[in-house]
Amino acid sequence: MTAFVEYLLTGVSRGLVFSLLAMGFVLIYRVTRVVNFAQGAFAIFGGFITYSLLKAGIPHGVSELLAILAAGLIGLIFGIIAIGGDIPLLASLVITIGLSIFSEAIGMLIWGTTPITYSGLAGHDFVIFGAFIQRQYLIVVIASLVVFVAVLYGFGRTYFGKAMSACASNPYAARLSGINVKRMGLIAFTLGGALGGLAGVLITPLSPLTYNADISLGITGFAAAIVGGLTSPGLAVLGGLVFGIAEQFVAGYWSPSNETAVALALLIVLLLWQAKRVPAGGLE
Repeated sequence: MTAFVEYLLTGVSRGLVFSLLAMGFVLIYRVTRVVNFAQGAFAIFGGFITYSLLKAGIPHGVSELLAILAAGLIGLIFGIIAIGGDIPLLASLVITIGLSIFSEAIGMLIWGTTPITYSGLAGHDFVIFGAFIQRQYLIVVIASLVVFVAVLYGFGRTYFGKAMSACASNPYAARLSGINVKRMGLIAFTLGGALGGLAGVLITPLSPLTYNADISLGITGFAAAIVGGLTSPGLAVLGGLVFGIAEQFVAGYWSPSNETAVALALLIVLLLWQAKRVPAGGLE
């Protein structure tokens, strides 16, 4: 029973990290109709930059915040490259794949190939139903929930969020309404970068990252986003939780080496389900 509770709670925490990545996918896709396959790279930069700042003597809190801002800036740069010009959607998608590969090369050159981690905020572990849970997991839950509420409120209740959604629904009408569609797309990439950076900041103390961990993180985040057809932030959060809990139980009761295989299998099932749900129009 203790092991079950531990796997469940750690799975929820990891799932919320995947949900942050998934929400980045959703945010960018809803505004630009581009599937950003460099989303996982933002998490790597977030974790690695935090590591470097902490190593330089900058305290916790400040290091994490600066890393998230840096990831947002990287997201803006990626957005300029991917959608800054008059680029077809398919070409933009291919560009994001190239940016992901480029990010891996940069990560390897700057931080090397050794897995990187750092200690989370100081504090005692806590016990729930006999299971010892690291304090960092609680931080993941609180930070993620605050961000989710802010994003869901921003999309559903504010003019800015509705303007961003309008850019994807009908770009021509959005332009006639005075909305700068290109600028909204760049803002979406910036916010997607910040969300990915936050995911990396939260997960690195719990699971050491390597320069090429963006692949597994990106796959799981994309799979979670697929649950809502790449358009529903709420379902993306649910998808992230499902994947996080499933992977944790696979790692605990079976083998950690099979986590990615399970994520890929679930992704294939979800893609087939989405193909049947929207056979002609694609993911909307």
